[in-house]
Amino acid sequence: MIKELSRLYTLGYEFEQKYGNCAQCTLAAILEFFHIQEDSLFKAASPLSGGTGGMGNGNCGAYSGGALAIGLFFGRDRSDFANRDATKLSSTLTRLLRAKFMEEYGDVTCHAVQQAVFGRTFNLTDPIDRQAFEAAGAHTDKCPHVVARAAQWTGKIIIDQNKNIVFTHQGYKPGDEEVIIAKVRELYEQGGDSEQ
Repeated sequence: MIKELSRLYTLGYEFEQKYGNCAQCTLAAILEFFHIQEDSLFKAASPLSGGTGGMGNGNCGAYSGGALAIGLFFGRDRSDFANRDATKLSSTLTRLLRAKFMEEYGDVTCHAVQQAVFGRTFNLTDPIDRQAFEAAGAHTDKCPHVVARAAQWTGKIIIDQNKNIVFTHQGYKPGDEEVIIAKVRELYEQGGDSEQ
């Protein structure tokens, strides 16, 4: 993994440790890394933490935040709403993120991640279980590590996809990571049309 991705790990870890909400923290790490301001998307990620609404049986919020970031870069625009094929790239790239979660945690649900990380699951809507979750290190190191890894994996997917585009169209060569990151930012600022 390129050295710049260690910054994504640090951002994700620190955000989750300090602020909580795995979906928002994963997304915030990606947004900050690429210097993108997307307050509406960040706000919309609010209910996705803890397996959606804290229920545990939905997708891990870190996974959901990563998927939202992938969609931000490679998803279908409203102006292209009638084009069903415009969702294919973001879906394909999200499956890469899913594969990382499956390899690391066995599934993408919050409960599966909890089981892999804590050795048990928690009912985050129950005050006693929530207290046990926190006492087990939820926001000390456990969830921060999950968020940090999700941010790192997502960032690598975004950069690798743009690296392929940049290498194809601009003639850069492996080792030009800083140039690639700058180009990803530039592509996003131009409207994110990264499938060309």
